[in-house]
Amino acid sequence: MTIEAELKARVREPVELVARLTAAAGAAGRVEVYRDVYFDRPGGELGAVGAELRVRTVTGPAGMRTVLTYKGAALDAGSKPETETLVADPVALRAILRGSGLVETIAFEKRCRNWELTEDGRPLLATVVEVPELAGVFLEVETPAADAAELPSALAAVRRAVRRLGVADAELTTELYTDAVARARE
Repeated sequence: MTIEAELKARVREPVELVARLTAAAGAAGRVEVYRDVYFDRPGGELGAVGAELRVRTVTGPAGMRTVLTYKGAALDAGSKPETETLVADPVALRAILRGSGLVETIAFEKRCRNWELTEDGRPLLATVVEVPELAGVFLEVETPAADAAELPSALAAVRRAVRRLGVADAELTTELYTDAVARARE
């Protein structure tokens, strides 16, 4: 299990950010659509401890793939232990999850544009995100950390990349998309 060291921001100037990302990566970015479906126990035990179980179907230039992800409770404002695996049969997976007593808690779409960057020799994934149900544009920058001891240096690299992209600390957010979408639907 790796730790996803991540910072997320609500971006004030998305056009300028996309230009900076394109210049930094030397490419226009990979456009993909994520369809996320979250599951929990009927009593909400996973969410209560900050854990997440997600089935994500990604559609983009390379075709379609489905990934099952378990994220444990946050270790800091944006970093969670994470385990992922590719899924060969998403319909069967959803049947297994439901058959195991889990319930779908929320589903939504994320329209993403991804760039692969490097900071201090670390591979980074920078993603500009639009969620149709939410106002604004978001930036996520992440890198894997092998363990808790490596997390501070991973987060430092992410923070340097975010600043280099011109994103101010005041734009950073820890709000989860699941929570924001749920509120938007109320």
